[in-house]
Amino acid sequence: MDYKKARHDMVDHQLIARGILDERLLAVMEKIPRHEFVAKEFKDEAYGDFPLHIGVGQTISQPYMVALMTECMELTGEEKVLEIGTGSGYQATILAELSKEVISIERHKELAERAEKLLKKLKYNNIKIIVGDGTEGYKPEAPYDAIMVTAGARNLPGPLIAQLKDEGVLVIPVGGDHGQTLLKIQKKGTKLTVEEVTECVFVPLIGKYS
Repeated sequence: MDYKKARHDMVDHQLIARGILDERLLAVMEKIPRHEFVAKEFKDEAYGDFPLHIGVGQTISQPYMVALMTECMELTGEEKVLEIGTGSGYQATILAELSKEVISIERHKELAERAEKLLKKLKYNNIKIIVGDGTEGYKPEAPYDAIMVTAGARNLPGPLIAQLKDEGVLVIPVGGDHGQTLLKIQKKGTKLTVEEVTECVFVPLIGKYS
């Protein structure tokens, strides 16, 4: 399979066609080998318009959802970003290309170790993977310019709000197990501005504050 062509087609037909306009983001998604982040039997499906299973009940998100969530963060290249739910590591690489530093938390040790090995192979040195409860955030590196949650939460985890910088952005799906609303939340002093982006379906966020 011509993966380079598949990436180009993905960007053209799935992202640009649906209104993703950030040129830096589009270039990164055309560059990163998404097929490296899925199991061997799914490699030829890696650029399809759907999520794929990666084991232990988790998925690599649909390319459009990866792009939409990333675009919501409006990254300039100077940010420290916290990602909740490393999964395959694909989203972390997108964030790492567009920001200064990424801290990514994964509760499944197996996935964390697999992602860490792949990210090392691909020479990403600005991503730190932590095994733990993502709903607690990661206080040692706080505060963060932007936080992304890649699983569906029932409520807004308090620690994530607390660890977000003033004027920072939190992108998170919130709702039930069978569907959520993707929210873009901006912190301004003690107030939160909430924008509903789209309806979506993610695997459930599991943790103390979910």
